[in-house]
Amino acid sequence: MNTWHKRFDTEKYMYGETPNEFIKSHAALLNQHKKIAAFAEGEGRNATYLATLGHEVTAFDYAQSGLQKTERLAKKHGVHVNTVFADLLTDDVPTAQFDAAIMVFGHFHEHDQLHVLQKISDAVKPGGLLMMELYSTDQITYATGGPRDRTWLYDAKKLLNWCSSYKIIHFFTGEVERNEGELHTGLAHTVQFIIQK
Repeated sequence: MNTWHKRFDTEKYMYGETPNEFIKSHAALLNQHKKIAAFAEGEGRNATYLATLGHEVTAFDYAQSGLQKTERLAKKHGVHVNTVFADLLTDDVPTAQFDAAIMVFGHFHEHDQLHVLQKISDAVKPGGLLMMELYSTDQITYATGGPRDRTWLYDAKKLLNWCSSYKIIHFFTGEVERNEGELHTGLAHTVQFIIQK
């Protein structure tokens, strides 16, 4: 049983049932992007939110318990979210199938991060958007969520360099307040970006 399956195998939504504030505040940019993939989506809060806005959403995660909670949360809100069990390190994902993709606090080791980002990008059609909020390496000094190992956090300069081959619509790194369930609570240091293929 993987760590994330075990973490999500509870009645309680560990990161809450409401969407990430960054996704919520920029959701209007996705209005013309019908088909959206939510990667490393956990318990489904962002996927469900986007589905309530009328998007056709597919949630990818490798915690079966998280996918089951995604389906429950979507049903609670009267919408449908497609769920796909996938390990982004090893499994293939559809290529050029989505109009946009999101990922919120997807944790991968620094050696795998760009590989995962490229896989997510490849899933999006030309002209599509990628929207992410991730914990920066500076988050290590904050006790408000995320891995306690710097090698599992994201270097803002490396991300900006990766984003530079796309059209950058938004790029930010700095402090934000995040209150998402009991595991993301308080002031945090993140990297956010919205890019277009």
